[in-house]
Amino acid sequence: MNKTQRGFTLTELMVVVAIIGILASIAYPAYLEYVRRAARADAKAVLMEAAQFMERYFTTNNTYVGAALPSAVSPKGATGAAVRYNIGFSVGPTPTTYTLEAVPANAQVGEACGTLTVAHTGATTPAAGNCW
Repeated sequence: MNKTQRGFTLTELMVVVAIIGILASIAYPAYLEYVRRAARADAKAVLMEAAQFMERYFTTNNTYVGAALPSAVSPKGATGAAVRYNIGFSVGPTPTTYTLEAVPANAQVGEACGTLTVAHTGATTPAAGNCW
């Protein structure tokens, strides 16, 4: 009687594992970069919202002094390790000027663009590297 055996050989299994490893080594860094870019986009949105708030505050009070930011972290409401950027003033607001900054935190530390800033004039930094 002939019994036919079915299944995979060890060699076939190792080839499949190697292919999955190669695909994962390519896909995982791309995924991490996508997550970093998404966190940067969220920080830019929070900075722009804060800048708009500052302009509304100035329109009402004729000064930037005394304004409190709507959110101190990005993403909004995040705590602990989920915080990607800390939002604040690089220098306290004066009656006619302010500069807001988003400083990378936790998993975002070491990000290529570093600290993002926006000033009362609308000027943003860093200007190079497709950060804004």
